[in-house]
Amino acid sequence: MHLDRLIAVLETVAIAGRAVSPADVQQATGLPRPTCYRLLQTLAEHRLLDEPEGGSRYLIGERLKRIAILGQPDVDVCQAAAPILRETAIEFGEAVFLSRFRDKTVEIIHVETPDTGVSYLHPGLGKRPLHACSCSKAVAAFSPELVTAKELEGRLKAYTEFTLTRIKDLEAEFELIRRRGYAECIEEIERGMCSVAAPLTESGSGKTMSIGATGSVRVFTLAFRAQIGKELTRLASRLSASLGWDEPRAARKSG
Repeated sequence: MHLDRLIAVLETVAIAGRAVSPADVQQATGLPRPTCYRLLQTLAEHRLLDEPEGGSRYLIGERLKRIAILGQPDVDVCQAAAPILRETAIEFGEAVFLSRFRDKTVEIIHVETPDTGVSYLHPGLGKRPLHACSCSKAVAAFSPELVTAKELEGRLKAYTEFTLTRIKDLEAEFELIRRRGYAECIEEIERGMCSVAAPLTESGSGKTMSIGATGSVRVFTLAFRAQIGKELTRLASRLSASLGWDEPRAARKSG
């Protein structure tokens, strides 16, 4: 069966852990060389495999990785993320959360809170607007193919007087987020509340998830937001690496 052969090729590439050639696939599967080449090309055309060396060798593609991540149960992801989130919550004395993109929206799926006896603001679980929450903007800014301006048109509800409701203003905000590496929400959903979030990666599979922290405007000053934003980008890279989604982040000048 053709599907069985495609699966056999995918498994061969995945198990190899490196870029493989048609000859490698032939040796592992026993299929004729022309068949291996044709199957590899078919998978590459559908972006289930990537061709980092101009078609001579193949790796598991970003599309397939993204499919696997989107299908990964929340409980597995949360279990892996919980220790890092808890550590950060205790360090900063604020609630820290994990979010993921699903069905055209971003949803907070896990929250860790400080256990030091200090007060904090809990963000709650559930869906967040794509234009008015740091966890959503962190994902949307680095995922224009998932969230387009056309799709957001007419959905930019004003929650407070600080909510961005014009597409051009939101696009400018996304550009700032890409330059800075993290997103901010300053009283855009609720007066008195702020949050900062960074995507797990800025490219590849991890950009559909974000890690963030939330607190009061009294605590989340400009300096504190910059401090925690940098820390969240570092922790995001650490978490993405532990989940096997590691991608290099853009180099940025300090200050």
